[in-house]
Amino acid sequence: MDTLLSEYLPIVIFLGVAIALGLVLILAAVVLAVRNPDAEKVSAYECGFNAFDDARMKFDVRFYLVAILFIIFDLEIAFLFPWAIAFQDISMAAFWSMMVFIAVLTVGFAYEWKKGALEWE
Repeated sequence: MDTLLSEYLPIVIFLGVAIALGLVLILAAVVLAVRNPDAEKVSAYECGFNAFDDARMKFDVRFYLVAILFIIFDLEIAFLFPWAIAFQDISMAAFWSMMVFIAVLTVGFAYEWKKGALEWE
């Protein structure tokens, strides 16, 4: 039982130090915080001018479309990094399967471009 407790002792010490440090930093922020902030600093801003419409207005679908396209292509490109690292050790089947993947990615990009999903008017 003593060996089990001695193995977990560093974890308990680490958690104790982390909790203590977190509490010290929170208390320091409360104690040292500025009590009378500048009105200019706390004013709402967006793109350099005051908001002129309701914050709950609907966004254009193009914002969401561009965000989704970015996420999709970013994740698909992330698959290339492990493949490129292990390029010398892969088989021909792995090489050609990645070529098919890149071809599908290219066809999808060309389709988006042709449909005008990347145009901003």
